[in-house]
Amino acid sequence: MINRSIVKRWIDVLVASLALFLLAPAGLLIALAIKIESRGPVFFWQLRYGRNRSSFYICKFRSMTVTESRGDFTQASRNDARVTRIGRFLRRTSLDELPQLWNVLRGEMSLVGPRPHAIAMDDAFAEVIHNFNDRHLVRPGLTGLAQVSGYRGPTEALEHIEHRVSHDRLYISKWSVFLDMKILAQTVFALTGPNAV
Repeated sequence: MINRSIVKRWIDVLVASLALFLLAPAGLLIALAIKIESRGPVFFWQLRYGRNRSSFYICKFRSMTVTESRGDFTQASRNDARVTRIGRFLRRTSLDELPQLWNVLRGEMSLVGPRPHAIAMDDAFAEVIHNFNDRHLVRPGLTGLAQVSGYRGPTEALEHIEHRVSHDRLYISKWSVFLDMKILAQTVFALTGPNAV
């Protein structure tokens, strides 16, 4: 019997490779728009926890005038003055997340799994939420059950992150290829909405 994690990894590599190829023209246009609008790098790198709390640098298109990649940070909020015009569009459509397909190819992330938070957030939540670190039993994902269930965006209240964690733990316990395909399909309809900032 083929190991389930191997099957999941095959799907990640195949889909991420195809997506990077197909979306390359859009990625080049986004990079050009970022450079035209504001000074700074095209990409934003920030340390996150991966599987078993191993750390890795997540990659996004830069959407702000600042790049808080280390130490203390301020979570983005609605009408955040640091967000650029192109950045606001990228965040609302989740196009800022496209470079994470490279994280998937590198084996640091999966297409579907618990969304990774900034490390400072994870450390803080782990102190107050029971079983919070169960999220790190698998690779973090580009999308997840919590995101397609309405728990996407800023974690402005403890109750919000508690619901997110419960969905992450449910996903881990119920994982199947069908569940991943279902979540990926639902993600298309969850890309925009009130929680997109």
